[in-house]
Amino acid sequence: MVTAAPRAALRPALEVAAEVPDPELPMLTLADLGVLAAVEQQGDAVTAWLTPTYSGCPAVAEMAADLAGRLRAAGYREVDVRLRLDPPWSTDLITEAGRAKLAAAGIAPPHAAASSPGLLTLGRTRLAVVCPQCGSRETEELSRFGSTSCKALWRCRECREPFERIKEI
Repeated sequence: MVTAAPRAALRPALEVAAEVPDPELPMLTLADLGVLAAVEQQGDAVTAWLTPTYSGCPAVAEMAADLAGRLRAAGYREVDVRLRLDPPWSTDLITEAGRAKLAAAGIAPPHAAASSPGLLTLGRTRLAVVCPQCGSRETEELSRFGSTSCKALWRCRECREPFERIKEI
């Protein structure tokens, strides 16, 4: 009598999902960025929830495809990736590890929001922005718009190096 070999245990879906890199900020995972809102696992079926940085985020389709692909490659047969817009994403959801990875990559991380939950402040920052190259607080904003809509272009007055900065939302 021939019996089927037992199926190998699957890595937890949350563990797999938490390792998926962000397509626009590849030094961060979706978990570091705070867009991986939840992962529900039942056997080899998974539902993963993403909260995009904003409702029109052009990278959300790629995030969902990458996430689904990684989960399927890990052995999950039924994978459903859904969007969750409430509560909305904010830069406060970026983990401390994510903030450190941004700085190590030469991108100034956002400050923690000073407003009440649910209130969105879109004005320019009044707090000192630290240069990710040399650590100086002598920096200036060159352009409110950077390579993506969530970034601004800054320059350090001491080392003279330009750098991107994630805007607070």
